[in-house]
Amino acid sequence: MKTIYYIYQICIALPILLVLTILTAIVTIVGSLIGGAHFWGYYPGKIWSQLICLLLLIPVKVQGQEKLHKRTSYIFVPNHQGSFDIFLIYGFIGRNFKWMMKKSLRKIPFVGKACESAGHIFVDRSGKKILETIRQAKNSLKDGVSLVVFPEGARTFTGHMGRFKKGAFQLAVDLQLPIVPVTINGSFDILPRTGGWIKRHRMIMTIHEPILPKGQGPEDVKAIMEEAYAAIENSLPEKYKGMVKNEDQD
Repeated sequence: MKTIYYIYQICIALPILLVLTILTAIVTIVGSLIGGAHFWGYYPGKIWSQLICLLLLIPVKVQGQEKLHKRTSYIFVPNHQGSFDIFLIYGFIGRNFKWMMKKSLRKIPFVGKACESAGHIFVDRSGKKILETIRQAKNSLKDGVSLVVFPEGARTFTGHMGRFKKGAFQLAVDLQLPIVPVTINGSFDILPRTGGWIKRHRMIMTIHEPILPKGQGPEDVKAIMEEAYAAIENSLPEKYKGMVKNEDQD
């Protein structure tokens, strides 16, 4: 069965997905120019992500969506198991949001330009540009639009969680917005960062109770960061529990 699935990937699924990716990027770019990034920056990507999971025959399970209120803006902080985290969140979280992503992703053909047109936020950690990034994030978090940040900053090499960076939690404290921990499980088993064939494996996304900051001091940032980490880790299988520092973490 594995051999048949690999042949299906190469001959059928991946060529279709390449065309879908280019079309989705074009639709997002053009739509954002003529009709606003609020709609076109989210829905084409949502459909694209769902089609990717469908065409690759990857089952998806989502838990905890009932914990979210439609008109509330959240800062979602998922663990980062692999590339398929993107498709799981974009396709199935059920909330209009903006990504906070690495500046280097802007260089990806079609996709980078589509993300820029959609109003997603590219992180530049150099000098005064950090403040510009924060201002852009604040402007995005209104009218029920949320933000998704991978607080580890990079995909895991082992399936375990790495150390969290405090940026998303500092933003939540500054704006007094709820942090929503999100556990992603299964993405590492589909395609780990080290590469290889795509494997069929169920992805499970668990949305935890929102955490509302209680104050605006450094201790509040640390408290919600630790609470979010514990919530995400508790829903991981035993084999992926425990922190392992990523090689490319600062």
